[in-house]
Amino acid sequence: MTKEERYQASAEELLRLVGGKENIISAAHCATRLRLVLKDEAKADVDGILKVDLVKGQFANGGQFQIIIGSGTVNEVYKRFIETGGIAEATKSEVKQAAVRKMNPLQRLVKTLFDVFVPLTPALVASGLMMGLNNVLTANGLFIQGQSLVEAYPALSDIAAMINTFASAAYAFLPILIGFSATKMFGGNPYLGAVIGMIMVSGDLLNAYAYRFYYFYGCRRDHEDCR
Repeated sequence: MTKEERYQASAEELLRLVGGKENIISAAHCATRLRLVLKDEAKADVDGILKVDLVKGQFANGGQFQIIIGSGTVNEVYKRFIETGGIAEATKSEVKQAAVRKMNPLQRLVKTLFDVFVPLTPALVASGLMMGLNNVLTANGLFIQGQSLVEAYPALSDIAAMINTFASAAYAFLPILIGFSATKMFGGNPYLGAVIGMIMVSGDLLNAYAYRFYYFYGCRRDHEDCR
C-alpha cells in the first residue's frame, strides 16, 4: 500500500469511527494532532481509533477530541479527512471557539479563569520559591539557636532584602498581571488592561474605608475638623 493509499484509508476509517460527518462540528489540525469538535464524543469508538494505521494516540481536552498522528503526516490525513466527509476547513482558533461554545456555563467559567491565570503561573511560582528562600534566611532558630541566618551573618541581610523584593513584586502588582492577561484573553488591548491594574495598585487611589468615611462625614479621617 502506497503512502497516499494509507492516508486515504486512515482518513476514511477515522471519519467512520468518530461518528461520521454528522457528528463533527469543526475540524482542524496542528503540527501533530487532528483536532475535532464532536457533537457527541460518546459516539466515537476510541478503541477502534487507536487501532487505525498512522494513529499514535488519542485524548480529549477542553472540548476538543484530539487524535495524535504525527508531524508531516497529520496534514495529509486531514486533507483527505475533510475531502471525504465534505467538511469545511477550519483553523485551530475556530476549532477552539467551537469547543468553547459546546461547553456548559460552569465549564466556560472555569476555562476563562484557567486561561487568565495559567500564563501567570511561572511568575507566581518563582515568587513563591523566592519567598521560601527568604524565610529560610530570616527564620529565627531554624539553623542557629535563637538567631536567624541574617542575624548570625549580617552580610546576608542585603541579599535577603533583595530576594524579598523580588519575591513580593509579582504579588504586590498582581492586578497589573491579571489586567494584562485578562484583556489579552478577551481580545482587548493588553496594555490598557495593565493600565487598569496600575490604577488599582496606585497609592493615590482612595481605599474603601477612607472613601466610606469621607462619604458619611464629609471630610478625611485624619483632618483636624473630623477629630
